Amino acid sequence: MRILITGGAGFIGSHLCDRYLEAGHDVIAMDNLRTGSTDNIAHLAGHPRFSFIKHDVTQYIYVAGALDMVLHLASLPSPVDYLNYPIQTLKVGALGTHNTLGLALTKGARYLLASTSEVYGDPLVHPQDESYWGNVNPVGPRGVYDESKRFAEALTMAYHRYHNVDSRIVRIFNTYGPRMRADDGRVVPNFIAQALRGQPLTVYDHGERTRAFCYVDDLVDGIVRLMEVDVEGPVNIGNPMEITIVAFARLVIEVAGSGSELTFVVPKDERTRDDPKQRCPDITRARELLGWEPRVPLRQGLERTIDYFRAKLGLG
Repeated sequence: MRILITGGAGFIGSHLCDRYLEAGHDVIAMDNLRTGSTDNIAHLAGHPRFSFIKHDVTQYIYVAGALDMVLHLASLPSPVDYLNYPIQTLKVGALGTHNTLGLALTKGARYLLASTSEVYGDPLVHPQDESYWGNVNPVGPRGVYDESKRFAEALTMAYHRYHNVDSRIVRIFNTYGPRMRADDGRVVPNFIAQALRGQPLTVYDHGERTRAFCYVDDLVDGIVRLMEVDVEGPVNIGNPMEITIVAFARLVIEVAGSGSELTFVVPKDERTRDDPKQRCPDITRARELLGWEPRVPLRQGLERTIDYFRAKLGLG
């Protein structure tokens, strides 16, 4: 097959490029490099079945030749990014999704929208399953990201219903692994960088919020499986093993072999406004439809991720 992956130089996108190339397919990565990096795909330079196009998907997209799949992962998913670039975040969710859906329609390609658990907002249902409509503040600072993805899901389903685009929606829960940005601003790179540098790990409030962390290889496996079966509507892909942030911080310190302490702070910026108190996927649908569930234990995934950051930060 010939596959286009937008956001292909990003954290998850670059791993998807690897996976499809390993399976023998031709892969085109498209990225404007606002948050992605050519470092993530440098190892693919010169690969006979890989090509890279630097392009902003909010602009008209032209790709010569046939396409069998379009996977739309271009996004600004980190609070650091979507608070710094709120308009661009909304545009990539709206215009970027519109342009990639139009491309899939023109090429007769199977389509994937990479959505997010953030469509559930600060949930009133726990764990979150795909039937839950969410509890999102549309005018809060996080609304630019949450609502961009909710609109993208609606647009994807509209193209599916009215243009018969063969579409998939994956709702991605917290994912971690090599190629995350050190300045990403999210909890995994923050904690790992602080632990490796021997700095106190910054825990907001009392660290009682919960998250469920899925290793990137497991996520990629779920996405690949989703593209291979006929599924209508969104599917959660994430790890249902819930952990408090304070327990996660202590685990990072232990796995990193760090002497760091914890420091508890009350955040004074907007990064944690409307921050979900609990986040955990119900993956019943993924288990039943895809035969999928995560396999990499948190400790093992952290070991791999910490090794990556240790080398990336020159702290080995």
